[in-house]
Amino acid sequence: MKIKTLLAASAIALALPMAAQAQGTVRGAERGAQEGADVGGPIGAVVGGAVGAATGTVGGILGVDDRPRFRSYVRERNVRSYDYDGRVAVGSELPRSGVTYYEVPNDYHVARGTRYTVVNDTPVLVDGRGHIIEVLN
Repeated sequence: MKIKTLLAASAIALALPMAAQAQGTVRGAERGAQEGADVGGPIGAVVGGAVGAATGTVGGILGVDDRPRFRSYVRERNVRSYDYDGRVAVGSELPRSGVTYYEVPNDYHVARGTRYTVVNDTPVLVDGRGHIIEVLN
């Protein structure tokens, strides 16, 4: 029974898309594994890790817990919004000039090179090429 549970949980974890929001996945998996281990020992850790990874991925790059805190962080800094005529959506490419990009503090655990800006009064995370990778509504 334990082996079947372990194999099923491993299959779930491996089935998660590799291109999924990796930061949320990793932190979700870590947290789920710890909470699962606390409740159910080694098998609980495996199942909790798989469930936590899925939950972290759904939460986005910042993860569900960090999104409100990050929005507050940006709001407190009074970052000037860039007026953009295009659609503010994941995958949109922002101009290289005219937009001010800011470093994301380390305590948000995003990938190196991830920056943020505010576009049409909406905070967004961008990759190193200026593509929006998360919209923080």
